[in-house]
Amino acid sequence: MVKEINEQEFNDYVLTSTKPVLVDFYASWCGPCRMLAPIMEEISNEVDVYKVNVDMEQNLAIKYGVMSIPCVICFKDGNEIKRSVGLKQKEDILNLAK
Repeated sequence: MVKEINEQEFNDYVLTSTKPVLVDFYASWCGPCRMLAPIMEEISNEVDVYKVNVDMEQNLAIKYGVMSIPCVICFKDGNEIKRSVGLKQKEDILNLAK
C-alpha cells in the first residue's frame, strides 16, 4: 500500500531507510499522476513506496528539484539514487529501485 507522507514523515520513513524507497511526487489534478497511481500501488508489494503531494508539501518539491510531475525518486541511505519524470511502465519504475 502506498502511504501519503508529509515533510516530517519524509524524514522518518525515507531519509532513514537503508533499503531503496520510491517516492512519487504528484498532484491530485495531474492526469498522468492519476494514471501512474495504480502502477505505484502494484509496485508497493515489492518495494516501499510513498507519495508526496507537491501542492501540500511545496518545500519538499523545491528541495528535491521537482519541476514536472509525476516524478518518482528512489532514495537509499538518505540520498537520491535515481529519478524518473513522466508516466512510465511498471518495469521502468521498478528498475529505479535496483
